[in-house]
Amino acid sequence: MKYELYYWPGIQGRGEYVRLALEEAGADYTDVARGERGMAAMMKMMEARRGAPPFAPPFLKAGKLVIGQTANILLYLGSRHGLAPKADARRLWVNQLQLTVTDFVAEVHDTHHPIGTSLYYEDQRGPAKQRTEEFWKERAPKYLGYFERLLDSSGGSYLTGRKLTYADLSLFQIVEGLRYAFPKRMKAFERRIPGLVDLHDRVAARPNIKAYLKSDRRIAFNEDGIFRHYKELDL
Repeated sequence: MKYELYYWPGIQGRGEYVRLALEEAGADYTDVARGERGMAAMMKMMEARRGAPPFAPPFLKAGKLVIGQTANILLYLGSRHGLAPKADARRLWVNQLQLTVTDFVAEVHDTHHPIGTSLYYEDQRGPAKQRTEEFWKERAPKYLGYFERLLDSSGGSYLTGRKLTYADLSLFQIVEGLRYAFPKRMKAFERRIPGLVDLHDRVAARPNIKAYLKSDRRIAFNEDGIFRHYKELDL
């Protein structure tokens, strides 16, 4: 099956978690909105008045299915491409981990947009600085510490043991993104999460992921995405 991924063309954003799974699986897919008239096609699907239109990107078209929400898409792809356990309990556990990643991603976003997404960063610099301090004091240690403990007790190289899942790919992206957005803070913090750092390196070395990271399919981090670098927040 050839998949169609719909997401904003200029940023990694939440669509990147889906891209990583598709790339690791060696799946045949098109990043629709990056092509000619792709944005128009994406908006048309979102504005449909019949069926079950998605609320917002990312969403994935798989045959006649249109699947929205990052964790929901990954739940589907994980089962089809060996990126999730087969047993129901374990498969739901990986989905639960991905939903926790989703919560954390929202908190990362709020470091630079704590008041509202419709406002420019420059309109909320003071609150952003305050939110960033709280993020690194309380939220990052809570979330990343949780995943560090899971890795330490997994009995293998990945969150669920010896086999990689899409949740491991998502944690790779978390480390990559935090290194871009907060290079100084992250350099100091990584001493507290050696397991996550090792996981990041292990994922980056996987053949399909390594090839993807070197390709033009991988959109560079920038200040329009979720992970944004502002020097005044990285002290």
